[in-house]
Amino acid sequence: MNIRRTRGIVIAASIALALLPAWSTRAVAQAPSAGFPNVVGALRTTPGCLGVETGQTSSGKQVIFAWFEDKKALVGWYHSDVHQRAMKTVFPDLAFDREPLPDLPDDSGPILAIVSVKFAETSKRIASIGIELYGPLPGGVAVGGRFAPETIKVRGLREIEIR
Repeated sequence: MNIRRTRGIVIAASIALALLPAWSTRAVAQAPSAGFPNVVGALRTTPGCLGVETGQTSSGKQVIFAWFEDKKALVGWYHSDVHQRAMKTVFPDLAFDREPLPDLPDDSGPILAIVSVKFAETSKRIASIGIELYGPLPGGVAVGGRFAPETIKVRGLREIEIR
């Protein structure tokens, strides 16, 4: 594996671990201490974060959905004190000196960051982490409400009220 890809994976894993809410009990490098920051709470008050949802999939993955206004807001979260403290708690010996999301255009528009974490059943250590970024596509339908925050504008979205 080349160094660039390895650094990308480390940064991605760091973002995922820093986004883990209180339901996570262990992490890859080091279990978060009792002082591990409440990252979901901090996300909810971060400028440019439009909404946060958490859940669990049927396969047992813990999931965070965080909507950001744009790349600037997401990078701002990455550099925030809470996020940096969380990364250093989990990976105390790693330096996070690469600028995040170098391949994402600055004018990308709204971003949905989905973080999924699966814990190993026997050790409660992380078995897998996925971080995926998405932008709204034109179309779709919302009947009686929608999953994304109302502030996310989706061209062509058909919204139907339930009466």
